[in-house]
Amino acid sequence: MWDLSCRDWEARMRAGRSLVPDLPIDREAGNRAVAVMDRLRLADVTGTPTFGEAGGEWFRDIVRALFGSIDPATKRRMIEELFLLVPKKNSKTTNGALLMLTALLLNERPRAPMLLTAPMQKTADEAFSAISGAIALDPVLEKKLHVRDHLKVIVHRETGARLEVVTFDPDIITGRKVVAALIDELHVLGKMARAAKAMVQLRGGMQPFPEAFLATITTQSDDPPVGVFAEDLERARAVRDGKRQSPVLPVLYEFPMSMQADRAKPWRDPANWGLVTPNVGRSIDIERLTRSATDEEQKGEAAFRIWASQHLNIQIGQALAAAGWAGAEFWERRAEMVLSPEVLVERCEVVTVGIDGGGLEDLLGLVLVGRERGSRRWLAWAHAWAHEIVLERRKELEPKLRDLEKAGDLTIVELPGQDVEEVADIVCQVDAAGLLPEKHAIGVDPAGIGAIVDELTIPDRGILLERIVAVSQGWKLNGAIGTAERALAGGTLIHGGQPLMAWCVGNAKVVPVGNAKIITKQVSGSAKIDPLMALLNAVSLMSLNPVARRRNSIYDEGVTI
Repeated sequence: MWDLSCRDWEARMRAGRSLVPDLPIDREAGNRAVAVMDRLRLADVTGTPTFGEAGGEWFRDIVRALFGSIDPATKRRMIEELFLLVPKKNSKTTNGALLMLTALLLNERPRAPMLLTAPMQKTADEAFSAISGAIALDPVLEKKLHVRDHLKVIVHRETGARLEVVTFDPDIITGRKVVAALIDELHVLGKMARAAKAMVQLRGGMQPFPEAFLATITTQSDDPPVGVFAEDLERARAVRDGKRQSPVLPVLYEFPMSMQADRAKPWRDPANWGLVTPNVGRSIDIERLTRSATDEEQKGEAAFRIWASQHLNIQIGQALAAAGWAGAEFWERRAEMVLSPEVLVERCEVVTVGIDGGGLEDLLGLVLVGRERGSRRWLAWAHAWAHEIVLERRKELEPKLRDLEKAGDLTIVELPGQDVEEVADIVCQVDAAGLLPEKHAIGVDPAGIGAIVDELTIPDRGILLERIVAVSQGWKLNGAIGTAERALAGGTLIHGGQPLMAWCVGNAKVVPVGNAKIITKQVSGSAKIDPLMALLNAVSLMSLNPVARRRNSIYDEGVTI
């Protein structure tokens, strides 16, 4: 397996060099592919220049590597996949379309099936138009290729190979055997519930062909990455950084995290935008891009950040939505340690519990907030449970919930009751360590948590009803919201960087009510913020400066065992 890492990608980007690493490619085969693509005409550009006249060298490097990676002896392609992350207006769709046309022309396998697909019909139509337009402008190609416009299929008259352009549909993709495939805008597929299974099928359909390749060309998502997009993006980054071996060529035009996380926000300076816009001076102009950014900025920070995700590949995190919670701005900075109930028992002198949700279409959120010995910082850990019915009724959430399940932050249960028992088990674990307060120990949303209260107060659990507090919601939760904001800003509320809470914090919307502000499910969306509400319930009790019911002498400072 080739080493496809590009560990010096930041230096290459700043110097304007290719992000394709130095590889032992068959340069003759690679240059032949570039020569074929250079002859193709751009049907939607004034004067219909060839790609050789108007295309970017950065994309030629990709074509050269991809087509030069076939081992002459085994005929096996060493670069089995391409992952290209490039902002809008960098000829992404056109370049991808011409890449697939080049593959059709160079293919030697009789009747080879090829596929170009995009999740939106408009994108698929644009790709087919670029291919059919290039063919119509070249008399030689018109004789060699049969364009079936009504089916969006191009057939090579000599080899019988077919390139089909379709809108992505799991039912169409499943079971396909393809020699080459390109997916445009993978980030949209990440939000589709069945996309992951379809991608497994697509990759499986390439196994019989040693020369097969899968190319994915995409911008960043305008939401936090989820599903197959999040998985493939992280894999590509890991390969690029030398942390993982995989036959995928990672070419990612994105700012280094140091620039994205810098409080000075250097990525917002147009002088730096050329770093991530490789087609600048051709299909893209920084001056026009700046005007577009200004227009979006005037609509508000949220609109500008969404624009930036598409035009600068800035990855959406927290504090991006309009009317977002102020605490979200500080959330990522407060992820300082790996936390669990066991760690809280070991490090803390007292723990309060917050519980929220639990309806069949909600998440059931549990949060433990512990006060650390010595520093008196608040340490927060969370977990959530979801019934399988959520996956059926909220299809748009399934990719994200599956991601959280893989991360260990979410448990998906088949039957009501399992979640309640597991919540009670964790609460009783902390209580057995003597860390829950005598009073005001467990804060719950008064609505819909009767089963939780019943389970906690059964004789075998030993939790007295008076230790469970119904935390008033709505505007009465304003104090807890403000307390959590200040604690995050001041660095006195620390968490374990769990994806579950990052997601919920990013989903939170704030609504002003008189002099107060509230976070509600009605505005934020059900099944999205329950663990955050559980955090606020726990914070409201911790802000009362509680004392543990009894000290666990094993962990007391100065105690000799």
